[in-house]
Amino acid sequence: MSDLFPSILAGIPLPALLIGRDERVRAMNPLAEAMFGAAGVGRHYVTALRQPALLDCVEEALRLGQVRRVRYLTTDVAREATYEVAASPLGPGAAEGVIVVFTDITEREQMGQIRRDFVANVSHELKTPLTALIGFIETLKGPARNDPAARDRFLDIMAREADRMNRLVSDLLSLSRVEAEERMRPETRIDVAALLRSAVQTLRPLAAESGVAMTLEGAEGAVHVLGDEDQMIQVFQNLIENGVKYGGSGGSLRVVLSQSPRELAFRGPGVRIDVIDRGEGFDPVHIPRLTERFYRVDSHRSREMGGTGLGLAIVKHIVNRHRGRFRIDSHLGQGSTFSVMLPEA
Repeated sequence: MSDLFPSILAGIPLPALLIGRDERVRAMNPLAEAMFGAAGVGRHYVTALRQPALLDCVEEALRLGQVRRVRYLTTDVAREATYEVAASPLGPGAAEGVIVVFTDITEREQMGQIRRDFVANVSHELKTPLTALIGFIETLKGPARNDPAARDRFLDIMAREADRMNRLVSDLLSLSRVEAEERMRPETRIDVAALLRSAVQTLRPLAAESGVAMTLEGAEGAVHVLGDEDQMIQVFQNLIENGVKYGGSGGSLRVVLSQSPRELAFRGPGVRIDVIDRGEGFDPVHIPRLTERFYRVDSHRSREMGGTGLGLAIVKHIVNRHRGRFRIDSHLGQGSTFSVMLPEA
Protein backbone atom coordinates (compact mmCIF):
# COMPACT_ATOMS: atom_id res chain seq x y z
CA MET A 1 0.00 0.00 0.00
CA SER A 2 1.40 3.39 -1.03
CA ASP A 3 2.95 5.58 1.69
CA LEU A 4 1.21 8.53 0.01
CA PHE A 5 -2.25 7.42 1.11
CA PRO A 6 -2.09 8.91 4.66
CA SER A 7 -0.94 12.25 3.21
CA ILE A 8 -3.73 12.18 0.63
CA LEU A 9 -6.28 11.42 3.37
CA ALA A 10 -5.05 14.38 5.41
CA GLY A 11 -5.79 16.67 2.46
CA ILE A 12 -9.40 15.55 2.08
CA PRO A 13 -11.70 18.17 3.69
CA LEU A 14 -14.13 15.46 4.87
CA PRO A 15 -13.82 12.65 7.41
CA ALA A 16 -12.02 9.85 5.55
CA LEU A 17 -10.31 6.61 6.45
CA LEU A 18 -8.41 3.90 4.61
CA ILE A 19 -9.15 0.20 5.10
CA GLY A 20 -6.62 -2.30 3.77
CA ARG A 21 -7.29 -5.54 1.98
CA ASP A 22 -6.61 -7.28 5.30
CA GLU A 23 -9.70 -5.44 6.67
CA ARG A 24 -7.67 -3.32 9.09
CA VAL A 25 -7.87 0.47 9.33
CA ARG A 26 -4.60 1.73 7.82
CA ALA A 27 -5.07 5.49 8.22
CA MET A 28 -7.53 8.20 9.27
CA ASN A 29 -7.46 11.90 8.65
CA PRO A 30 -7.99 14.24 11.66
CA LEU A 31 -11.72 14.63 10.96
CA ALA A 32 -12.23 10.86 10.98
CA GLU A 33 -10.17 10.57 14.16
CA ALA A 34 -12.54 13.08 15.79
CA MET A 35 -15.48 10.82 14.86
CA PHE A 36 -14.06 7.38 15.65
CA GLY A 37 -10.94 8.00 17.75
CA ALA A 38 -7.31 7.68 16.67
CA ALA A 39 -7.06 4.33 18.50
CA GLY A 40 -8.93 2.70 15.62
CA VAL A 41 -5.88 2.79 13.35
CA GLY A 42 -4.38 -0.71 13.03
CA ARG A 43 -7.54 -2.44 14.29
CA HIS A 44 -10.12 -4.42 12.33
CA TYR A 45 -12.65 -2.05 10.81
CA VAL A 46 -15.52 -3.85 12.60
CA THR A 47 -14.21 -2.65 15.98
CA ALA A 48 -13.73 0.91 14.73
CA LEU A 49 -16.92 1.58 12.75
CA ARG A 50 -19.44 -0.63 14.60
CA GLN A 51 -22.73 0.44 12.92
CA PRO A 52 -24.14 -2.57 11.00
CA ALA A 53 -25.20 -0.68 7.84
CA LEU A 54 -21.78 0.95 7.64
CA LEU A 55 -20.00 -2.38 8.13
CA ASP A 56 -22.08 -3.98 5.35
CA CYS A 57 -21.18 -1.10 3.02
CA VAL A 58 -17.44 -1.58 3.61
CA GLU A 59 -17.70 -5.37 3.39
CA GLU A 60 -19.44 -5.21 0.00
CA ALA A 61 -16.94 -2.68 -1.38
CA LEU A 62 -14.06 -4.99 -0.35
CA ARG A 63 -15.74 -8.16 -1.60
CA LEU A 64 -17.18 -6.86 -4.89
CA GLY A 65 -14.62 -4.20 -5.73
CA GLN A 66 -17.42 -1.71 -6.39
CA VAL A 67 -18.41 1.66 -4.92
CA ARG A 68 -21.03 1.31 -2.21
CA ARG A 69 -23.01 4.07 -0.47
CA VAL A 70 -24.97 4.19 2.76
CA ARG A 71 -26.44 6.71 5.22
CA TYR A 72 -24.74 6.96 8.59
CA LEU A 73 -26.54 8.46 11.59
CA THR A 74 -24.62 9.57 14.64
CA THR A 75 -25.40 11.48 17.84
CA ASP A 76 -22.88 13.32 19.98
CA VAL A 77 -23.20 15.81 22.82
CA ALA A 78 -23.75 18.75 20.48
CA ARG A 79 -26.14 17.43 17.83
CA GLU A 80 -27.54 14.62 15.74
CA ALA A 81 -25.85 14.29 12.36
CA THR A 82 -26.55 12.45 9.11
CA TYR A 83 -23.73 11.46 6.76
CA GLU A 84 -23.70 10.03 3.26
CA VAL A 85 -20.90 7.48 3.23
CA ALA A 86 -19.10 6.32 0.09
CA ALA A 87 -16.81 3.27 0.24
CA SER A 88 -14.66 3.33 -2.91
CA PRO A 89 -12.28 0.49 -3.89
CA LEU A 90 -8.61 1.27 -4.49
CA GLY A 91 -7.08 -0.63 -7.38
CA PRO A 92 -8.69 -3.39 -9.46
CA GLY A 93 -11.02 -5.48 -7.30
CA ALA A 94 -10.11 -3.37 -4.24
CA ALA A 95 -6.61 -4.87 -4.35
CA GLU A 96 -5.33 -2.06 -2.11
CA GLY A 97 -8.40 -1.79 0.07
CA VAL A 98 -11.13 0.85 0.17
CA ILE A 99 -11.28 4.51 1.08
CA VAL A 100 -14.35 5.50 3.11
CA VAL A 101 -15.46 9.15 2.95
CA PHE A 102 -18.22 10.76 5.06
CA THR A 103 -20.19 13.72 3.65
CA ASP A 104 -22.29 15.65 6.20
CA ILE A 105 -25.82 16.04 4.78
CA THR A 106 -27.49 17.05 8.06
CA GLU A 107 -28.47 20.51 6.87
CA ARG A 108 -29.85 19.15 3.60
CA GLU A 109 -31.91 16.59 5.50
CA GLN A 110 -33.22 19.24 7.88
CA MET A 111 -34.25 21.49 5.00
CA GLY A 112 -36.03 18.57 3.36
CA GLN A 113 -37.90 17.89 6.59
CA ILE A 114 -38.85 21.57 6.91
CA ARG A 115 -40.24 21.51 3.36
CA ARG A 116 -42.21 18.34 4.08
CA ASP A 117 -43.62 19.79 7.30
CA PHE A 118 -44.51 23.02 5.53
CA VAL A 119 -46.39 21.23 2.75
CA ALA A 120 -48.20 19.06 5.30
CA ASN A 121 -49.22 22.11 7.35
CA VAL A 122 -50.43 24.09 4.33
CA SER A 123 -52.39 21.07 3.10
CA HIS A 124 -54.00 20.66 6.51
CA GLU A 125 -54.87 24.35 6.78
CA LEU A 126 -56.50 24.37 3.33
CA LYS A 127 -58.23 21.02 3.66
CA THR A 128 -60.49 22.09 6.55
CA PRO A 129 -62.18 25.06 4.82
CA LEU A 130 -62.28 23.19 1.50
CA THR A 131 -64.05 20.25 3.14
CA ALA A 132 -66.57 22.64 4.68
CA LEU A 133 -67.18 24.37 1.34
CA ILE A 134 -67.70 21.07 -0.48
CA GLY A 135 -70.14 19.90 2.19
CA PHE A 136 -72.20 23.10 2.07
CA ILE A 137 -72.26 23.13 -1.73
CA GLU A 138 -73.60 19.56 -1.75
CA THR A 139 -76.23 20.52 0.83
CA LEU A 140 -77.29 23.60 -1.15
CA LYS A 141 -77.62 21.49 -4.30
CA GLY A 142 -79.70 18.91 -2.42
CA PRO A 143 -81.69 19.15 0.85
CA ALA A 144 -81.36 22.95 1.25
CA ARG A 145 -82.11 23.81 -2.38
CA ASN A 146 -85.51 25.31 -1.53
CA ASP A 147 -84.75 26.48 2.03
CA PRO A 148 -83.95 30.24 1.91
CA ALA A 149 -83.01 30.47 5.62
CA ALA A 150 -80.57 27.54 5.43
CA ARG A 151 -79.20 28.81 2.14
CA ASP A 152 -78.40 32.23 3.60
CA ARG A 153 -76.80 30.69 6.70
CA PHE A 154 -74.68 28.30 4.65
CA LEU A 155 -73.59 31.04 2.24
CA ASP A 156 -72.41 33.16 5.19
CA ILE A 157 -70.32 30.25 6.47
CA MET A 158 -68.95 29.57 2.99
CA ALA A 159 -67.97 33.22 2.65
CA ARG A 160 -66.05 33.03 5.96
CA GLU A 161 -64.25 29.85 4.93
CA ALA A 162 -63.34 31.30 1.52
CA ASP A 163 -62.07 34.44 3.25
CA ARG A 164 -59.98 32.27 5.56
CA MET A 165 -58.38 30.51 2.59
CA ASN A 166 -57.75 33.86 0.93
CA ARG A 167 -55.99 35.16 4.07
CA LEU A 168 -53.88 32.01 4.25
CA VAL A 169 -52.76 32.31 0.61
CA SER A 170 -52.05 36.04 1.09
CA ASP A 171 -49.95 35.33 4.19
CA LEU A 172 -48.05 32.57 2.39
CA LEU A 173 -47.22 34.93 -0.47
CA SER A 174 -46.25 37.65 2.00
CA LEU A 175 -43.99 35.26 3.91
CA SER A 176 -42.35 34.14 0.67
CA ARG A 177 -41.63 37.75 -0.36
CA VAL A 178 -40.28 38.64 3.09
CA GLU A 179 -37.95 35.63 3.16
CA ALA A 180 -36.67 36.44 -0.35
CA GLU A 181 -35.77 39.99 0.75
CA GLU A 182 -34.52 39.16 4.25
CA ARG A 183 -30.84 39.73 3.41
CA MET A 184 -31.54 43.06 1.66
CA ARG A 185 -31.40 45.77 4.30
CA PRO A 186 -33.81 48.70 3.66
CA GLU A 187 -32.15 52.05 3.02
CA THR A 188 -35.17 54.40 3.12
CA ARG A 189 -35.60 56.68 6.14
CA ILE A 190 -39.15 56.27 7.45
CA ASP A 191 -41.17 57.71 10.35
CA VAL A 192 -42.28 54.82 12.59
CA ALA A 193 -44.38 57.14 14.75
CA ALA A 194 -46.51 58.09 11.74
CA LEU A 195 -46.82 54.41 10.75
CA LEU A 196 -47.95 53.51 14.27
CA ARG A 197 -50.55 56.27 14.27
CA SER A 198 -51.86 54.97 10.94
CA ALA A 199 -51.96 51.33 12.14
CA VAL A 200 -53.78 52.27 15.36
CA GLN A 201 -56.29 54.40 13.47
CA THR A 202 -56.97 51.58 11.00
CA LEU A 203 -57.63 49.06 13.77
CA ARG A 204 -59.66 51.26 16.12
CA PRO A 205 -62.98 49.98 14.68
CA LEU A 206 -61.89 46.37 15.34
CA ALA A 207 -60.88 47.30 18.90
CA ALA A 208 -64.19 49.11 19.50
CA GLU A 209 -66.13 46.15 18.15
CA SER A 210 -64.22 43.86 20.54
CA GLY A 211 -64.72 46.17 23.50
CA VAL A 212 -61.00 46.96 23.80
CA ALA A 213 -59.78 50.44 24.80
CA MET A 214 -56.66 51.07 22.72
CA THR A 215 -54.12 53.79 23.53
CA LEU A 216 -51.01 54.98 21.69
CA GLU A 217 -48.18 56.53 23.71
CA GLY A 218 -44.96 58.27 22.68
CA ALA A 219 -45.82 58.70 18.99
CA GLU A 220 -46.50 62.45 18.99
CA GLY A 221 -43.30 63.47 17.16
CA ALA A 222 -41.34 61.98 14.27
CA VAL A 223 -39.10 58.99 15.01
CA HIS A 224 -36.97 57.71 12.15
CA VAL A 225 -35.47 54.34 11.24
CA LEU A 226 -34.19 52.81 8.01
CA GLY A 227 -37.02 50.63 6.81
CA ASP A 228 -39.68 49.51 4.37
CA GLU A 229 -42.95 51.35 5.05
CA ASP A 230 -45.24 48.61 3.78
CA GLN A 231 -43.49 45.90 5.77
CA MET A 232 -43.37 47.92 8.99
CA ILE A 233 -47.08 48.75 8.70
CA GLN A 234 -47.65 45.00 8.30
CA VAL A 235 -45.66 44.32 11.51
CA PHE A 236 -47.60 46.91 13.52
CA GLN A 237 -50.98 45.83 12.20
CA ASN A 238 -50.23 42.14 12.87
CA LEU A 239 -49.16 42.79 16.46
CA ILE A 240 -52.00 45.20 17.26
CA GLU A 241 -54.62 42.94 15.65
CA ASN A 242 -53.26 39.97 17.65
CA GLY A 243 -53.42 42.08 20.82
CA VAL A 244 -57.05 42.95 20.16
CA LYS A 245 -58.10 39.41 19.20
CA TYR A 246 -56.21 37.34 21.75
CA GLY A 247 -55.59 39.85 24.54
CA GLY A 248 -58.91 41.64 24.26
CA SER A 249 -60.33 39.86 27.30
CA GLY A 250 -58.32 42.31 29.42
CA GLY A 251 -60.31 45.21 27.98
CA SER A 252 -57.28 47.37 27.16
CA LEU A 253 -54.35 47.49 24.76
CA ARG A 254 -51.37 49.86 25.02
CA VAL A 255 -49.09 50.61 22.08
CA VAL A 256 -45.96 52.33 23.40
CA LEU A 257 -43.19 53.93 21.32
CA SER A 258 -39.96 54.77 23.16
CA GLN A 259 -36.41 55.77 22.27
CA SER A 260 -33.14 54.86 23.93
CA PRO A 261 -29.82 56.67 23.36
CA ARG A 262 -28.04 53.33 23.80
CA GLU A 263 -30.08 50.22 23.11
CA LEU A 264 -28.15 47.16 24.30
CA ALA A 265 -29.30 45.11 21.31
CA PHE A 266 -27.53 47.50 18.89
CA ARG A 267 -24.96 49.22 21.13
CA GLY A 268 -26.33 52.50 19.86
CA PRO A 269 -29.53 54.56 19.67
CA GLY A 270 -32.63 52.45 19.26
CA VAL A 271 -36.41 52.61 18.92
CA ARG A 272 -38.71 50.25 20.80
CA ILE A 273 -42.37 49.51 20.08
CA ASP A 274 -44.29 47.56 22.76
CA VAL A 275 -47.78 46.16 22.21
CA ILE A 276 -49.09 45.40 25.71
CA ASP A 277 -52.36 43.64 26.48
CA ARG A 278 -53.96 42.62 29.76
CA GLY A 279 -55.59 39.45 28.47
CA GLU A 280 -55.25 35.86 29.59
CA GLY A 281 -51.61 35.52 28.58
CA PHE A 282 -50.05 32.08 28.04
CA ASP A 283 -47.43 29.78 29.50
CA PRO A 284 -43.89 31.07 28.70
CA VAL A 285 -43.00 27.54 27.54
CA HIS A 286 -44.64 28.42 24.20
CA ILE A 287 -42.52 31.55 23.56
CA PRO A 288 -39.56 29.90 21.74
CA ARG A 289 -41.95 28.37 19.17
CA LEU A 290 -44.44 31.20 18.65
CA THR A 291 -42.67 32.51 15.55
CA GLU A 292 -42.68 29.09 13.85
CA ARG A 293 -45.01 28.73 10.88
CA PHE A 294 -48.44 27.45 11.87
CA TYR A 295 -47.56 27.13 15.57
CA ARG A 296 -50.51 28.06 17.78
CA VAL A 297 -50.92 28.13 21.57
CA ASP A 298 -54.63 27.34 21.14
CA SER A 299 -55.29 25.96 17.65
CA HIS A 300 -59.08 25.93 17.91
CA ARG A 301 -59.33 29.49 19.24
CA SER A 302 -56.85 30.80 16.66
CA ARG A 303 -58.87 29.35 13.77
CA GLU A 304 -62.10 30.69 15.27
CA MET A 305 -60.48 34.14 15.36
CA GLY A 306 -59.49 33.81 11.70
CA GLY A 307 -55.77 33.38 12.36
CA THR A 308 -53.55 31.67 9.78
CA GLY A 309 -50.69 30.80 12.14
CA LEU A 310 -48.24 32.78 9.98
CA GLY A 311 -48.52 36.31 11.42
CA LEU A 312 -45.69 36.13 13.96
CA ALA A 313 -43.44 34.26 11.49
CA ILE A 314 -43.91 37.18 9.07
CA VAL A 315 -43.18 39.68 11.86
CA LYS A 316 -39.97 37.85 12.80
CA HIS A 317 -38.63 37.82 9.23
CA ILE A 318 -39.47 41.48 8.64
CA VAL A 319 -37.80 42.54 11.89
CA ASN A 320 -34.73 40.44 10.98
CA ARG A 321 -34.57 42.19 7.61
CA HIS A 322 -34.52 45.54 9.45
CA ARG A 323 -31.64 44.28 11.66
CA GLY A 324 -33.95 44.55 14.64
CA ARG A 325 -34.97 42.33 17.55
CA PHE A 326 -38.34 40.78 18.32
CA ARG A 327 -39.19 39.83 21.91
CA ILE A 328 -42.25 38.18 23.48
CA ASP A 329 -43.10 38.13 27.17
CA SER A 330 -46.18 36.55 28.70
CA HIS A 331 -47.48 34.85 31.83
CA LEU A 332 -50.80 33.14 32.45
CA GLY A 333 -53.32 35.62 33.81
CA GLN A 334 -50.96 38.59 33.39
CA GLY A 335 -51.27 39.47 29.71
CA SER A 336 -48.59 39.62 27.03
CA THR A 337 -46.06 42.07 25.64
CA PHE A 338 -44.77 41.91 22.07
CA SER A 339 -41.73 44.13 21.53
CA VAL A 340 -39.98 45.28 18.36
CA MET A 341 -36.58 46.99 18.69
CA LEU A 342 -35.05 48.80 15.72
CA PRO A 343 -31.83 50.76 15.28
CA GLU A 344 -32.57 54.48 15.05
CA ALA A 345 -31.65 56.28 11.84
